[in-house]
Amino acid sequence: MSSKKLTCSAILWAVVLMFILPGITRAGESPVKMWEEPLILPTYGVGEPERNPVFYNGKVYQGARGVQYPYPLQDKLTDILAERTYDAVYLENEFIKVCVLPEIGGRIFSALDKTNDYDFFYRQSVIKPGFIGVLGAWISGGVEWNFPHHHRISTFMGVDYTLEENPDGSRTVWVGEIELRHRLKWLLGITLYPGKSYLEVSARVSNRTPLVHSFLYWANVSVHADSSYQVIFPPRTQYATYHGKNEFLPWPISKRVFGGFEFEDETDMSWWKSFPLPTSSFAWNYEEPFFGGYDHGKRAGVLHVADHHVVPGKKLFEFGCGEDGKMWDKILTDEDGPYLELMAGAYSDNQPDYSWIQPYAVKRMSHCWYPIRELKSVKNANLKKQQDC
Repeated sequence: MSSKKLTCSAILWAVVLMFILPGITRAGESPVKMWEEPLILPTYGVGEPERNPVFYNGKVYQGARGVQYPYPLQDKLTDILAERTYDAVYLENEFIKVCVLPEIGGRIFSALDKTNDYDFFYRQSVIKPGFIGVLGAWISGGVEWNFPHHHRISTFMGVDYTLEENPDGSRTVWVGEIELRHRLKWLLGITLYPGKSYLEVSARVSNRTPLVHSFLYWANVSVHADSSYQVIFPPRTQYATYHGKNEFLPWPISKRVFGGFEFEDETDMSWWKSFPLPTSSFAWNYEEPFFGGYDHGKRAGVLHVADHHVVPGKKLFEFGCGEDGKMWDKILTDEDGPYLELMAGAYSDNQPDYSWIQPYAVKRMSHCWYPIRELKSVKNANLKKQQDC
């Protein structure tokens, strides 16, 4: 064979390998699977939305104006339970399995740690709306995406979605919409990688208008909770604060009035069982890029990792372990029990501490979540490669 033919052959193989090798996983790694599959869930019915427009009537929601128009009011909840089939999207590798429901706001419905069969996000066994959303109907569980307000006004509506296979063997479910009030757009890429136990969410929010707009972006993560569940704020967190930063609480040990309840004895506020009433606690004056929660009874939990300069918000919300909490357990689920919310906020560390997005601007942020097990405490957390997220 001539040297010229050999050179051409070598170039051809180099070109072929350039396109093939990025899609080949390392030895011992299984490729990520991604597929669509019907999911049948018991569902409480919601009546037809209000046909007449409901304009602003002075309602306050999450510390801001609760404007509903041009969306239809969803206030006709029923006690009629029937099975309904949803179009679910699944991502799975050797470590975790994730389910996304585009028909209910594009939320992550469930996330399973396959190594110990632990749902590191709260998995509902029933779809049971309650009157919490701006429009009325709202469900708990999984991960809810909130932009440009909390909770997102279309959280109980369907969103657009598409599936993407990436050259490195990872798979991505893209969900998003253009919201109707300000014409702002949000887009989320939910990605699972081969050989990695973390779930990455890449968010892009954009202002498609010539006007400046305010916005909030929060990922609302729900987790199963009981007397064994403890919230993990970064170790250098000295205080937790309330909505609007109008109350401060030494963290984690404190004895004072917070959220309308007076703690008579010094109490460790990091435990779900410490709050008898509904409350919100935002981490304040920390520097570490992580937070999460841990169930000491199940010896498993979840951690969130992100650039804290871009994603500074770290929030605990719970309905409490008292009578109010028990009431909301019955309203939002049939048998799955109490939960708490571990919310992560970008461009803001409080609610309703809005940020601004300029005309035609795009803002990007990235989160990573991964399950943990057999740990009693967490002092620090990151990814194997910090640049991954």
